[in-house]
Amino acid sequence: MTAKLDGTNGLLQQYDYQVLTTAFSYTFAAGTTVLVINPAGTLATGTITMPAAPADGMTITFSSTQTITALTVNANTGQSIVSAPTVLPARQAGAYIYRLSNTTWYPYESVPTNVPVAPAGGSIITSGTAVASTSGTSIDFTGIPSWVKRITVMFYGLSTNGTSIPIIQIGGGSVETTGYLGAAISNGTVTAFTTGIGLGGSNSAASVRSGLVQVVTLGSNLWVAGGSFAQTDSAVAGSMAANKTTAATLDRVRITTVNGTDTFDAGSINIMYE
Repeated sequence: MTAKLDGTNGLLQQYDYQVLTTAFSYTFAAGTTVLVINPAGTLATGTITMPAAPADGMTITFSSTQTITALTVNANTGQSIVSAPTVLPARQAGAYIYRLSNTTWYPYESVPTNVPVAPAGGSIITSGTAVASTSGTSIDFTGIPSWVKRITVMFYGLSTNGTSIPIIQIGGGSVETTGYLGAAISNGTVTAFTTGIGLGGSNSAASVRSGLVQVVTLGSNLWVAGGSFAQTDSAVAGSMAANKTTAATLDRVRITTVNGTDTFDAGSINIMYE
């Protein structure tokens, strides 16, 4: 905790600066009124607990320079809290004031209880961390928040060591490998897919793909996908479209191949979501 006492202005602030990591647990110490969180990147989870013996009218404020996608804010023993947030968007603050007579925290500048606040005129776009697609039979992106409505899968110079066509699979709690309805076309070849969102109508070990696919929800776990790509090794372009109903709220994306055994040997993959 840092407290600043100025001879002219009095006690200006009592704050705590923390570089926290995912799954953190933080309890406000006596006298601390402001928490500034400055993590290295997006945090999947974290817990903030109010101070144990607050005075009547005490205010608590917390904010983070990076999004905390699943936040828990708890009252301390013998207290209650109204409208506790479940997510803390980057650069947004939550503020609460304490009423001693009923031992309750009330929001007076509260972050949303279920979705992040979007900037004026737009939405919060979160980028994942690019993964080199140079090994392994699949690449997973997990921890996608429940509020997400659109995911963009981007692939640059993607290649495998075999002939099985690359596909994108989605799921909630686990990757789902059935129930896809869609097709892709490239170089005049149309191929139907039922185990994923297909990235083309054909493939060879020499194929090198770059492009993007957007996966968008209609609500109620209904998802549609569409995108395009080019194979720079053979001047082939293609497109695809598909739909899928997930068994649970989507929280993951996998890039693999139809047979699931061909190995990635070149390129890079990343996602963005909003």
